Amino acid sequence: MTLWTNWSGSVVAHPATLAKPRGLDELAKVVASARQVRMVGAGHSFMPLCQTEGTLISLADLEGGIEVAADRRSVWAPAGWSLARLTDALWAEGLSLYNQGDVNPQSLAGAAGTGTHGTGETLGSISTQVTGVRLMRADGTLVTCDAQTEPELFQAQRLGLGLLGIVVAMRIAVLPAYHLEERVERWPLDMVLDRFDDLTAASRHMEFWVFPYADHVILKRLHPVEPEGPYRHANDVNEGAFRVACNISRRAPALIPTLQRGMMRAIGGPKRRVGPAYRIFAQDRTVRFEEMEYEVPRADGLATLREALRYVRQARLPLAFPFEVRTVAADDIWLSPFHAGPCLSISVHQYAGMPWQEEFAAVEAILRGAGGRPHWAKRHSLDFEGATRLYPRLSDFLRVRRGVDPEGKFVNCFFDQLFAIGA
Repeated sequence: MTLWTNWSGSVVAHPATLAKPRGLDELAKVVASARQVRMVGAGHSFMPLCQTEGTLISLADLEGGIEVAADRRSVWAPAGWSLARLTDALWAEGLSLYNQGDVNPQSLAGAAGTGTHGTGETLGSISTQVTGVRLMRADGTLVTCDAQTEPELFQAQRLGLGLLGIVVAMRIAVLPAYHLEERVERWPLDMVLDRFDDLTAASRHMEFWVFPYADHVILKRLHPVEPEGPYRHANDVNEGAFRVACNISRRAPALIPTLQRGMMRAIGGPKRRVGPAYRIFAQDRTVRFEEMEYEVPRADGLATLREALRYVRQARLPLAFPFEVRTVAADDIWLSPFHAGPCLSISVHQYAGMPWQEEFAAVEAILRGAGGRPHWAKRHSLDFEGATRLYPRLSDFLRVRRGVDPEGKFVNCFFDQLFAIGA
């Protein structure tokens, strides 16, 4: 058996086979002959989505390239490509994604299949950019689906969690290549919360990070602009200094409040840069962490954030990382956390190697109590009863899943329990 771990090191699997096929024929043979199959991209999921004792497949080496539509409004892209590779190839064609998050190692299929997103009150998750899918079924045959062809399969697959087959390619909506201006500043927390609606309306993308024990935030805003000469790479935060603070936090948790207030005081003046959108979106995130994220209905989001921060301070929870706060537009995808309306996305992190289970559970109760729905790939304690209550189309998703994979080849123990598939 092969040892596999996720990015943070907290999820471990021992697949009997780790396959990296280079062609569709080779992939079909692997899938058809396997007893159980799961897919893996960059391992950025913090839940055991990829765990299997069967066959674990990576499509990073699968042959293929992007196919640009005649109207240049969409492209077919290899599903196993990382977002970094995809956005580089798109830029070479004069194209950009509508939106993306602040890291780009994830595979396209993994990002879309779990509802990964960036920020922007008018912009949905990467799943909303998917307009077609080429899917390999359990017997190794291929099917193409979209809103007109196999529409129910397509609706399920837009955020399919790897339960419907192996996604080999996706058609995604794109825009002409554009540049972004990034502004990073320190703002008082209360001012950001009081002016939140105006701030989000004024920029295409707005987010902020707030340390639980600090009264200021790191505010980041991105907006399309004209190019301004050669691009110079720079990270939005000082990873080196932050790593030092995290290491101190791990050794001496009692110092976390002092460290966090000190880090915010040490932040210099506003920072600004301009560059290709895909360069500005993606940051270097080298400090490893564990993460939980809930998508809270927008109307209740800020009050819920205040309550969560207040609880962390009162309970003196030793959380070394800041909360990350973003906005995401509503969509109509069956298993999307954003299907019920626009959301405030609240991410809670903990430095890798520090305790997180009890800390996350305490904050999760607050976020779930406000009607929050968890990001599928990040830490949560959702069960079948909770999923049924939060996702009214879950029964439709499971019906489609049974139709394409009645033997459960793409189901692992985690999904079997979460969705009561074997019941």
